[in-house]
Amino acid sequence: MSEKKQKAKVIMVQGTMSNAGKSFLVAGLCRVFMQDGYRTAPFKSQNMALNSYITKDGLEIGRAQAMQAEAAGIEPTVEMNPILLKPTSNVGSQVIVNGEVLGNMKAMDYYANKRQLIPEIEKAFGKLSDEYDIIVIEGAGSPAEINLKENDIVNMGMARIAEAPVLLCGDIDRGGVFASLYGTVKLLEPEEQAMIKGLIINKFRGDVEILKPGLQMIEEKTGIPVVGVVPMTPLDIDDEDSLSDRLTHTERKGVIDLAVVRLPHISNFTDFNVFERMDGVSLRYAGSAGELGAPDLIFLPGTKNTMDDLAWLRESGMEAAILRLSEQKVPVVGICGGYQMLGELLEDPDSVEHGGSMRGMGLLHTKTVFSRAKTRTQIQGRINPDSTCGEFAGLEVQGYEIHMGRTEKTGDCQETIYLEDGRLDGISNPEGTVFGTYLHGIFDYGDLAAMTVSRLMRKKGIDPRNWHFDPEEHKRREYDKLADLVRSSLDMDRIYEILEAGITC
Repeated sequence: MSEKKQKAKVIMVQGTMSNAGKSFLVAGLCRVFMQDGYRTAPFKSQNMALNSYITKDGLEIGRAQAMQAEAAGIEPTVEMNPILLKPTSNVGSQVIVNGEVLGNMKAMDYYANKRQLIPEIEKAFGKLSDEYDIIVIEGAGSPAEINLKENDIVNMGMARIAEAPVLLCGDIDRGGVFASLYGTVKLLEPEEQAMIKGLIINKFRGDVEILKPGLQMIEEKTGIPVVGVVPMTPLDIDDEDSLSDRLTHTERKGVIDLAVVRLPHISNFTDFNVFERMDGVSLRYAGSAGELGAPDLIFLPGTKNTMDDLAWLRESGMEAAILRLSEQKVPVVGICGGYQMLGELLEDPDSVEHGGSMRGMGLLHTKTVFSRAKTRTQIQGRINPDSTCGEFAGLEVQGYEIHMGRTEKTGDCQETIYLEDGRLDGISNPEGTVFGTYLHGIFDYGDLAAMTVSRLMRKKGIDPRNWHFDPEEHKRREYDKLADLVRSSLDMDRIYEILEAGITC
């Protein structure tokens, strides 16, 4: 670490396991500190996720850090997540450093060489430290993965770099929380144990009075105080990865039924979360033709392996089901990899994904050619005012691109979205029932999502005039609810004391 005096106060949230609620706790603390008047930023040195986000300067970071920055009321930047790993297989990932692709690496090769990336982590953290009052750091998985501890750069290794006091959280909803907290602490080195300044029980259901004897015993056994018990509370905040419970939603509840095809390598499924927030709408994930049923609209999402997932669509019978529904004029919307699948042909001359060529679904007269160059941009555009898009014509849209390939028209299609840099993005069929775009997050801004649902309502004879949804206002309310939950569940006076004292307390 540089000898330059660290400006920001630092606190770190680690977990006893993946999906223990670290991302939400970090977001909640960011929101609380922001409300209390501090310039606050999130940080995660290394993230592994297929859900990613493009910053305003065209750099790629984990979606969770973008969400946490949003909770803190700041613009996401690449320094908040200097290393992003996007799995390409069970044993390898695309390695992204400072927002740009370093290359594809097998897990063994990456773990053997990742300590060489520590200067990049220190540089990113140092820049945030110069610009903010408080940095809230998120760990990954568990700090007690004893086979990985030697070269750790994301849990206790990062805590040492940042000289950060640690809050360790455990998920009581999955059971064994006291064993997981105790075992995690005791598998760490004595100096690492001393850096843990508080324990948090997360996702608790029931009467906390029943839990209190256990809290006292875990404090006695570890010598670390419990600084909070966070109840299981429904909050509508974007999840990070495929561990999300959202992907198991298969039931139809609303009068408008939207189905997302659950591809094997699905990515950026947060593109559709906005629809879950709408009254009268059910958003569900279909992993088979039987689960797909007869929805009002089908979404084909992004994927890290377009050609492999297209082959799965074909082999599983899902493609045939989608084609049959499309013939019945059920709208089909593809984003990124899903957009590429909708075309007539996919070519991969450089073996970026699969190699060779593959027939597409044929719902759009387009061809996609994959290339090694990765398009990364955050951009605005406008739906073609001269198109047959009805009430959508002329609507302003925005989102971000993350793709390796170019899609071009090969026949009769509508040019649907014109981007501010002069490029064409969206393409639809002449009838306007099949639409594709590279823009992730296109439904998160403005009225596009609400207008889409309103059109489906009218198609079913439902009057949408008294129905309205504001996604930005909804997000603000949910972040404030998260901050209220953190304030009421954690001993914030103690948290501030830990923050002020650092690792010396």
